[in-house]
Amino acid sequence: MSDELIINIKVAPRSSRPGIAGPYKDGLKVKLSSPPVEGRANKELIAILAKEFRIPKKNVEIIRGKRSKNKVVRLTGVTGNR
Repeated sequence: MSDELIINIKVAPRSSRPGIAGPYKDGLKVKLSSPPVEGRANKELIAILAKEFRIPKKNVEIIRGKRSKNKVVRLTGVTGNR
């Protein structure tokens, strides 16, 4: 069994309540308080996903869409235990 997970993410920057908002099409919608400037929103997204999936930030990688609201993220080290 693989410990890798690929997720489609739709981000909503400058939200008042950051966190995972729920399912969105074939992935997740994540609200961020940071603006999409100088990579701040991407850093916040990585922190939120690492905390939610209980993995280190280094195990969260944006593999597509670094400058877009639609992203593809790879999570490694994810187990079924939550």
